[in-house]
Amino acid sequence: MEILNLRAHGELAGMAAEWFHEKWGIPAAAYLESMEECRKGGAAVPQWYAALENGQMVGGLGVIENDFHSRKDLAPNVCALYVEGVYRRRGIAGELLRWACSDMGRFGIDTLYLVTEHTAFYEQYGWRFLGLVRDTGDWGGWMRIYAHKTGT
Repeated sequence: MEILNLRAHGELAGMAAEWFHEKWGIPAAAYLESMEECRKGGAAVPQWYAALENGQMVGGLGVIENDFHSRKDLAPNVCALYVEGVYRRRGIAGELLRWACSDMGRFGIDTLYLVTEHTAFYEQYGWRFLGLVRDTGDWGGWMRIYAHKTGT
């Protein structure tokens, strides 16, 4: 398995946009637009990462300014973390998180945030629960928000 940053591997953008669309239901065009912005460079955010095995995408995540929550000051956000079911419990999610944190640290970003409905999953990778934030997307409920220092 290898983890690649899409800013250096733009040839994967179309495949990755479709893959994320299938997982999360957000239009592929929205992912592709964000990935194209990533490829242009010049800014730390957005960034996109793909985990590949034998040329197939088995996991991925992005880093965007805000992942549809009310706390705009808690940015940037890890988003769209997903690992294919048959590849779970192999540490791929943890590797993606570590890779993104390390990469964002090189950009001078010292803290990343993420929102989730999961409990206990992110703590095992060193993420700290901060509290609840209001979802500003379609759901409108409360979500858990976590933080992680990029250097740890």
